[in-house]
Amino acid sequence: MNICVFCSANDVAEHYTASAKELATLIAEGGHTLVWGGSNKGTMKAIADAAQDAGGKIVGVSVEMLKAAARPNADEMIITANLGERKAMLLERSDALVVLPGGIGTLDEVTEILELKKHHMHEKAVVFLNTGGFYAGLKIQLERMEEENFLTRPLPELAFFADTPEETMRYIATYGA
Repeated sequence: MNICVFCSANDVAEHYTASAKELATLIAEGGHTLVWGGSNKGTMKAIADAAQDAGGKIVGVSVEMLKAAARPNADEMIITANLGERKAMLLERSDALVVLPGGIGTLDEVTEILELKKHHMHEKAVVFLNTGGFYAGLKIQLERMEEENFLTRPLPELAFFADTPEETMRYIATYGA
């Protein structure tokens, strides 16, 4: 399975990095391929390192304006012309999507993925790895959207919030079963 991980190219607190590395190791040890934003910086570097250290394959999808920061030793590196093409390629190349703590770029990616899923443009698992409660506020907002009829599909059909990397991988393994 190709598992896309959305995350930050920034250096962040160790508890976020440790959880990200653990997830990447589980992906690789499970025989899956890590698909990610292709950067060799921050959390993106940490997950690529961890996946490769565990013997896994990594496929990066970077963008022309960021290609100088692309990981040089990825198994495959795709460079897209713009961010829109990058998001489309990440979705196309993935069987499941995991959202790690991240910034505006991560939110941009996941909101598009959720919007496409809302319209049945894909039915892939979308999991927020809610390390340290990072996405607690977003979960509350999405629940309110559901309660007040702003979502056309129930939230559990759109996304799952996991507290640990193990819970993330268990959900992906049983999704749609």
